[in-house]
Amino acid sequence: MVQKVMWWGAVAVVALAALEMGPVESYALVLMLLGLVSGFMYPIEDVTTRVGYYILAVLLPGIADAGGERSVMGDGVLMDIPVAGPFLHGFLVNFALVIAGVAIASFLLTLYKGLMAAGND
Repeated sequence: MVQKVMWWGAVAVVALAALEMGPVESYALVLMLLGLVSGFMYPIEDVTTRVGYYILAVLLPGIADAGGERSVMGDGVLMDIPVAGPFLHGFLVNFALVIAGVAIASFLLTLYKGLMAAGND
């Protein structure tokens, strides 16, 4: 139940960040913290899912910018869609922060478990 509330809260904060409502500069920190807390509270045990999070954290901003110039953020084809384009772009880019937080927490937990198990053979 708490995990579901955290993810719905993350979606709400991502939507606010995409709409650029409120203190825009603090959204990145809040989204990363939501991802980290979620990742530490509910660790991903499945290796395939964990790798999927790693890949999605890296590629989701690129997917949001697909079709644009390589080094120019916010220049993708999503931005060409009237009204909804900037929101979709902002939503994907900001949600990547939450996913990156979960991926970082998963990596740190896996590293910790590996270090604690080292030498127990």
